Amino acid sequence: GKTTVALHAVAEVQRRGGTAAYIDAENALDPAYATNLGVSIDDLLLSQPDTGEQGLQITDALVSSGAVDIVVVDSVAALVPRAEIEGEMGDQHVGLQARLMSQALRKLSGTINKTKTIAIFINQIREK
Repeated sequence: GKTTVALHAVAEVQRRGGTAAYIDAENALDPAYATNLGVSIDDLLLSQPDTGEQGLQITDALVSSGAVDIVVVDSVAALVPRAEIEGEMGDQHVGLQARLMSQALRKLSGTINKTKTIAIFINQIREK
């Protein structure tokens, strides 16, 4: 589905000589599957961040550097804010992730425009 489409984009950028980064917030990237789709795992800049803030800081650093042609964040839902990870079970963190993403996207959008980096943010709807 969504990850497959993103990996196809990564493979195409690599095929054209570009540099690709993959922020695997879900810790679910299957190297064999990605390779099957044409991704060169050895040339892929892969990060598996511990917190949402870390994942977005890495994304910002990669985009700001101008050194990558495409960055994929998989997935937005897995970018859990530090306060939620470090908090107690049952603590309320209403809107924390939304604020984190909103702030990050405001910061990233100008940089993405300047560097012409392709940024793909994968998300999914979770129903109760």
